[in-house]
Amino acid sequence: MALHADRERCQGAGMCALTAPDLFDQDPEDGRVVLRRPAPAYEAGPTGARAREAAALCPAGALTYPSARPGG
Repeated sequence: MALHADRERCQGAGMCALTAPDLFDQDPEDGRVVLRRPAPAYEAGPTGARAREAAALCPAGALTYPSARPGG
């Protein structure tokens, strides 16, 4: 599973865009999450860390990103 943003669930808090502006933005019309670019599942380094942090901070639970490789 790769990074996923559920726009229907999003409440527009903007924590994702503040945490990982290279991955997320907010729609100027409704303030909901816009995925700038998909992060591959289990991406190593700072991009993967920011994606996981943004998912953890989302108050609506609108972001999903795997935290570890299956079986690893």
